[in-house]
Amino acid sequence: MVFKRLLGSLGVGGPTVDTVLDPGPALPGGALTGQVHLRGGGAHFEIESITLELVARVEAEHEEGESEGAVTFERFTVGGGFRLAEGEERSVPFSVTLPWETPVTELYGQALGVVLGVRTELSVAGAKDKGDLDRLAVGPLPVQEAVLEALGQLGFGFRSADLEYGRIGGTGQQLPFYQEIEITPSPRYAHRVNEIEVTFLAGPAGMEVVLEADKRGGPFSSGHDAPSRFTVGHHDSRDWNAEVEGWIERLVEHRASHGSHAAYGHGHEDHHGDHGHRHDGHRSGPGAGTAVAAGAAGLAVGVVGGMVAAEVVDEVGDFFEGEEENEEG
Repeated sequence: MVFKRLLGSLGVGGPTVDTVLDPGPALPGGALTGQVHLRGGGAHFEIESITLELVARVEAEHEEGESEGAVTFERFTVGGGFRLAEGEERSVPFSVTLPWETPVTELYGQALGVVLGVRTELSVAGAKDKGDLDRLAVGPLPVQEAVLEALGQLGFGFRSADLEYGRIGGTGQQLPFYQEIEITPSPRYAHRVNEIEVTFLAGPAGMEVVLEADKRGGPFSSGHDAPSRFTVGHHDSRDWNAEVEGWIERLVEHRASHGSHAAYGHGHEDHHGDHGHRHDGHRSGPGAGTAVAAGAAGLAVGVVGGMVAAEVVDEVGDFFEGEEENEEG
């Protein structure tokens, strides 16, 4: 057993902590399980509480441009109220429920480029110390997978995925950010839109699917996004290819019928209030500009080979190192 972090605020001789998540991706709204391993230091310590924080790397748009930062979007107290003796090793098992809107980090085993972490905080002798930070893998719910699979079979391709700070107006969004999965249009729509963005907002009763079509800009076009919303149940059984194609057709027709300067009632909301969401230049991400072959594995097949994996590893490293530097600072 390797203990990753000496709890700095407690000084030399303080306890150490290592959180181990059970293998395999968790699901939104599902259980996250694992164990927090503690090792006592050079004296007895009263462990007042053990808290797990869910952390996401999120992008924020503002007047000066874009920035990235870490957002804690859930906290769970999983133990505490005991004495950890000198040199004692103790494991605290946990099972907590992820928020329904927890972003999806992988599809068919392929990383999407979204970075989530689980950070462990110990409250000892009146001091709180953030120790371990572990990567969190989250797979799609069955309905999310069905929608993405249908998009892949209809000829759409994966471009990138990221987390945007803010809220989508007119929805039941709970978290302070949302996930955007950017896909390239199928040949049928390539002359009408540059890309389509998919956002899933899951809840206990079902899921909202928010689609935005970025219209191809012309000399008289503002090119801004046009969102549409559709609701599905977690256990719906539909002809998903036909269903999703109908959504796309309605989205594109709705966009065209309102003209390029129309502002819809489902605009995104930032911390200043509602505003029409606009991308003047879409972010590049893992696999940007690369269409993915449709087929049995949908959008995730062959996401730019090994390049994505390497980029994601770098991003995760940067994210975690940045967190640790902030803690130490």
